[in-house]
Amino acid sequence: MLGRRRLARRRYQADGDRIRAMRNTLLDPFEDLPRAVVVTANDYAAGSVFPDHAHRRGQFAFASRGTISLTTPEGHWLVPPQRACWVPADVTHAMAMRGPVTMLNVFVAAEEVAAVRLPTRCGVYAVSALLRHLLDDAVDLPAMYELDGRAGRLMQLLVAEIATMPRLSLHAPLPRDPRLARACQQLLDAPSIASTLDEVAAEAGMSRRTFTRQFRADTGVGFAEWRQQVCLLAAIERLGAGQPVTRIALDLGYASPSAFSSAFRRVLGTSPSRYAEAR
Repeated sequence: MLGRRRLARRRYQADGDRIRAMRNTLLDPFEDLPRAVVVTANDYAAGSVFPDHAHRRGQFAFASRGTISLTTPEGHWLVPPQRACWVPADVTHAMAMRGPVTMLNVFVAAEEVAAVRLPTRCGVYAVSALLRHLLDDAVDLPAMYELDGRAGRLMQLLVAEIATMPRLSLHAPLPRDPRLARACQQLLDAPSIASTLDEVAAEAGMSRRTFTRQFRADTGVGFAEWRQQVCLLAAIERLGAGQPVTRIALDLGYASPSAFSSAFRRVLGTSPSRYAEAR
C-alpha cells in the first residue's frame, strides 16, 4: 500500500500542471491524492442512481441544485437543495437524484475527520452562506493545491466550517425487527400523518404496548415522530416534483394546508411554498 501511495504521489507531482480543477470529476481517480481534503462537483440527470457503495474518505455531499436521496442499512435521508449530507468513511450507502442535481462533494481523509471531530454517523446538515462560498472556491482549485498557501488554509477553514453545521431532522430510521420493518415499509410506500399507532401495530401483529417499546428500541424515536418524518420526506420529494402545497397536504392526511405548513416550517425553517420557490 505504501508503495502504491508513493507511486500515486509521484504521478500527481509529475502531472501537477495537467490536473487542474476538480469540477465534473468523480473521486475515484483521486483516491490516492496526497491531500487530506478533496472537493469535486458533478451534474447528474434526474433519476440517476448510485447503488450500494462506500468511500475510503468521509463524504460531505452538498446539493447545490436538486434533491438527493440517501439510503443506508440504518435508514433513509433526503437532502433538499442547499443542504448537505455527511457519510462517514466505509459506510455502505446508495444515492438517487430526485430531479436534476448539482452535487459538490468534500471527501475528507481520516486524520482530518478526527482533527475536527466530524460525526461518526450519517446525517443531513444545514449549509451556511460562508460554507457555500468556500465550496464554490474550493472546487476550482488545482488537485495538487499548495498546502502552505491560501488554498491549504481555505481547505482547513472549509472542513472547520463543516464541523459547525447544525444537523437537520430529515431522517427516517428503519427498524431491525422484520415485523416492524414490514409495517413501516407500508407507511413509507403510502405516507399519511393520519395513520395511527394502533393501525400500524395491528399490521405488525403486535400489541400497542409491545409495538411502542420495540419501535423506540429499534429506531431511537417514538412512532409519532417517525411518522412525521416520513411525511416530511415525502413532502420534500413532491415539492421537488412541482406538486402544489394544498394537494401534498391533503394527500399526506393533514387536516389543512396550514397544519402541514406549520409542521414543515418547524423542521426546515421555511414554508413549503418558499421552499418550492427556492429549490
